[in-house]
Amino acid sequence: MATSYPRFSMGKSLSAEQKDFFNVHGFIHFKSFIKPETVKSIIDASLEVQAKWIEKGVDKVNGVPIKYGRDLDGSSLVQRFAFINQHHSTFSGLLLDPRFKSLFALAGTTARLGENEKDGMVFNHYVNGPDSKFTKMGWHTDGLRDIFYGKKINPMLNVGIHLSNLAPENGGLRIIPGTHKQSLYGMLFRKKYFLDNDSDPNEVAITPQAGDLTVHDGRLWHRVAQSSVVGEESRRRVIYIPIIAGKYAPKNEHSPTVFYQRFAGLVK
Repeated sequence: MATSYPRFSMGKSLSAEQKDFFNVHGFIHFKSFIKPETVKSIIDASLEVQAKWIEKGVDKVNGVPIKYGRDLDGSSLVQRFAFINQHHSTFSGLLLDPRFKSLFALAGTTARLGENEKDGMVFNHYVNGPDSKFTKMGWHTDGLRDIFYGKKINPMLNVGIHLSNLAPENGGLRIIPGTHKQSLYGMLFRKKYFLDNDSDPNEVAITPQAGDLTVHDGRLWHRVAQSSVVGEESRRRVIYIPIIAGKYAPKNEHSPTVFYQRFAGLVK
């Protein structure tokens, strides 16, 4: 498993070197996208949303299931928030950062932030404890979503804003570089979707510091590895927001739960 790869600085526009790196490998890592105080305010905002959702028993947002678990002290914990940008001004305000627009060039002329599409802004909270329900996620590509929606596979980017310092032993995102250029057959059958979480000899471990931003092509094979440490040291938080190309397809409170989201129960 590789852990060494270049980290870049993010400006108002992408350099030719940055675009070339992404086009070849299907991912890119930017250092220090947000400041430590912003990281703290985001975590605090997530706890506010969590308290409201637990009190109200929210189980879906815009048709997307919300994943609950137990924290290390046994208290209820929201481990996967969908459309969190619609539930707190800290998250909706974060999307106003003009630097996001510089990433649109990686997805085509119709690219936009998917704040009201797919699962919106997703906030993931992983902790490896005895009662956690969300410690890892098996190999998958996000191109499968378009297939289940009955749509053409359009370019999609997953933009990650990392809120924890991670070493390889903390688990986290693993990607297989270059697989964004694979055939449809490879996208469908290279791995067993969500069931296969074994390491791959060609995978790269994404190891961010809190405040970093990463982008990976949704057609890339990726997984979330389980932390090999337990307890408080295993806690990690990350935001994902999609950049989408193609026809605008917003969701609302009447949107159905799509078939593939029934696999959510396989994520432990």
